[in-house]
Amino acid sequence: QVQLVESGGGLVQAGGSLRLSCAASGRTDSRYDMGWFRQAPGKEREFVATTMWLSGYVYYTNYTASVKGRFTISRDIAKNTVYLQMSNLKPEDTAVYYCAAKGGEEYDYWGQGTQVTVSS
Repeated sequence: QVQLVESGGGLVQAGGSLRLSCAASGRTDSRYDMGWFRQAPGKEREFVATTMWLSGYVYYTNYTASVKGRFTISRDIAKNTVYLQMSNLKPEDTAVYYCAAKGGEEYDYWGQGTQVTVSS
């Protein structure tokens, strides 16, 4: 089992920045793909960003179109932590943000979520 705990959410004005953290514990593996997802009120949960293991210490990152150029996903292997740096935040970024880990075909492990609210 892998446990994921998100932190760093909060209230910020449009144009501001936040950094979310996701601390992993348990049977962690640096080869696991790690992702960030979000769910806004009344909407489906959507993919935000992922960091995917390729080989060695090389990872591939990918983002949904609406956050490209504004969000950056990164991981600190030594700390078993994944980050989501969010800049130039917009009101439409308001959502509960979830961290997830994928050891196989699907994202098997999920955190409890952290609320991000962007005021206009």
